[in-house]
Amino acid sequence: MLRKLPLYVKILIGMFLGLAFGILVITFGIQHFATDYIKPFGTIFLNLLKLIAMPLIFASLVSGVSGLSDVSRLSKLGIKTISFYIVTTIIAVTIGLVLVSVVRPGSYVSEAKRVELLEKYSFDLAKRQQAAEGITQQSPLQFLVDIVPENIVNAASNNTSMLQVIFFALLFGVALILVPHSKVAIVKDFVAGLNEVILKIVDIVMLFAPFGVFALMVTLLVDFVGTDLGSSVQLFTSLGLYALTVILGLLLIITLVYPTFLKLYAKVNFKKFFRAIFPAQLVAFSTSSSAATLPVTMEQVEKELNVPNEISSFVLPVGVTINMDGTSLYQAVATVFIAEVFGVELTLVQLLTILITATLASIGSAGVPGAGIVMLIIVLNSVGLPVEGLALILAIDRPLDMLRTTLNVTGDAMIATIIAKSEGKLGE
Repeated sequence: MLRKLPLYVKILIGMFLGLAFGILVITFGIQHFATDYIKPFGTIFLNLLKLIAMPLIFASLVSGVSGLSDVSRLSKLGIKTISFYIVTTIIAVTIGLVLVSVVRPGSYVSEAKRVELLEKYSFDLAKRQQAAEGITQQSPLQFLVDIVPENIVNAASNNTSMLQVIFFALLFGVALILVPHSKVAIVKDFVAGLNEVILKIVDIVMLFAPFGVFALMVTLLVDFVGTDLGSSVQLFTSLGLYALTVILGLLLIITLVYPTFLKLYAKVNFKKFFRAIFPAQLVAFSTSSSAATLPVTMEQVEKELNVPNEISSFVLPVGVTINMDGTSLYQAVATVFIAEVFGVELTLVQLLTILITATLASIGSAGVPGAGIVMLIIVLNSVGLPVEGLALILAIDRPLDMLRTTLNVTGDAMIATIIAKSEGKLGE
């Protein structure tokens, strides 16, 4: 009977069982059992997803680009894709700033809790601040330099260098268009075959998804709570309003902004869209990594939404790197929240600075867990806020990271659907 259940149902079962088992592990004090015998399976699942991310990006992107009739069409596709991504990111930041200014969650944090959190996370904060300082000391155009790899093998070996692999794949695909077909037919056939093999590997890996999600949920609960469930409840109570503000912003985007975009530009029913992308959302929620979720996102968008591979293989990998609606909203809310905690009144100019910086920082964030935290320090520095305040939100960052990654993946799929419609290829 279990074999007949849809994949997303199996993943949901694995998620809820993982949460339930995690509570039992904490209740009976057997965290070492979960760490030694359950956590490795979650790590294996993550590694499998990361293993196929880079070859999938290269094979699918080269295959899609080389299938275009001319280079001019590629440039048109790129301009439309990036324009939609930037517009939705700016909307997300604006929603975050409006919500946090109305709710003002920072005024509810007690002095005692602030001191406790600062002490608890001071070491982790120092490491993140050091990483951010390295970024702020670079040239404003360093992001352009980082796009071009000096060694494609090194770039392909690092999941955080996705833009470099995308650049090489685009260059490779464009070259295949420019070279006479008779001379590159074998190469095109090889890449197309490689793409099919990688997609089949995705199917195999997803058979393990329910077990991997179960292990990830158990591990998350054990690592986050520790040994004291009461301490966790107190922590969530203190910072709950901040978390609710972020969640409310994410809900507004996914229930109002995205359906509006889909209706206006793609004429797609959001319920149909949501059912199609739901398995990818669950994987994104459990992994907190839009990069790791990319294989699942591509599969659902192509099979369930009928977006052709030549569109999805370009739009989705680019979206993993530059489309971070959930991350940008969170950075805006977190910055104003920290300002409120420290009693700093932000001016209109500072709010506009947050809007611009959060947009750019979200574009530069890697599609891996925790990357948004490092970029948030840059946003804090842009308006002169103490980076020590970041320790206030580290405690609940992972659950919110799971939610904003889900939104990021949903946004990628939405833009891919819109671009396919604009190209007249949706449903082909």
